[in-house]
Amino acid sequence: MDEGDRRLDTLLERIDLLRHELEVIGRRMDRLEGLNRIADELHELNSSLQTLAYAALGRRGPDVRRKS
Repeated sequence: MDEGDRRLDTLLERIDLLRHELEVIGRRMDRLEGLNRIADELHELNSSLQTLAYAALGRRGPDVRRKS
């Protein structure tokens, strides 16, 4: 095996390592994307719950008593 073949093998090994790292990063990004969807859904749920809470208060609003 001459020097050119060794360099090519080394280069191919490095490319393979980079491919593996990109696969790992891709899987992490997929999980993060799922977490972003969950966060968006929680935000929507929170907004809906706030709307329901204000609707339950009715027209007169909350009874707030201040400490004297």
